[in-house]
Amino acid sequence: MKTSLTLAALTLALAAHAQSTPPADTPDTAKPAAHQTFELPAGSTDCSKLLPARAAYSDCITKYAQSRIIPLTQVTSQNEANEILVAVRNMFDPSIKIFLVPSQNIISVSTYPEELNRIEAYIHALDRPHKLYRLTFTLAETDGGKQLGVEHYSLVAAEGQRATLKQGDKVPIATGSSAADGSAANTQFTYLDVGMNFDATPTSTANGVSLKTKVEQSSVGPSTTIAGIAEPVVRQTVLEGVSAATLGKPLMLGSVDVPNSTRHIDIDVLVEQIK
Repeated sequence: MKTSLTLAALTLALAAHAQSTPPADTPDTAKPAAHQTFELPAGSTDCSKLLPARAAYSDCITKYAQSRIIPLTQVTSQNEANEILVAVRNMFDPSIKIFLVPSQNIISVSTYPEELNRIEAYIHALDRPHKLYRLTFTLAETDGGKQLGVEHYSLVAAEGQRATLKQGDKVPIATGSSAADGSAANTQFTYLDVGMNFDATPTSTANGVSLKTKVEQSSVGPSTTIAGIAEPVVRQTVLEGVSAATLGKPLMLGSVDVPNSTRHIDIDVLVEQIK
């Protein structure tokens, strides 16, 4: 009986203590945290100061957005304009609206003023004038160590742009013949370029110029008869590759032995910057 009274008293004490202790906050009853606000300094429209708060940053762009047309004054191809556009998209916030108008060589951008200024400065840094180079190819022909003749061919190429030079003849070659009943034969021809052909693309490097070249020399040899038609035989020599050239110093591209003779042709190029 005494044990039962003791347990009853302990139970009443615990109940009284529970009523006097305030309950701990739970997720349902906890007080909400104070709302955090993001504001720009007075007089500023630089939305980047709100990062990393993306929602506030996006609202700021919408509030202060402006549009600007930035002309590309130095690009010479749509590929170059596309490269500048891709660079801007990769370097700046992808949410920025930016478009290329290739027919007018302009880029249209819409964002807040400070970012517009940064993008325009970046585009002008990429849209720089191309260097111009004069390439002088020299073909020196010798026979048994005796010089027979020297030929020079010059062309001007812009940095990163392909330039070609051709000199020679167009040789007609019959490709077919047909005749109606009682009428003369009608022969079809195609024309081959025969002579010298130079193809070059210079690219600036820290120590000079990287030069991609193709030199092609062709000539007409004795004709041969195929299916009753005399067809000319075209002899061809092609020298193609990529070389590192130093400005103002001749670079040997290669040497060629002329078939069925003792003649020899050395081919070199001189690269000079003119602008």
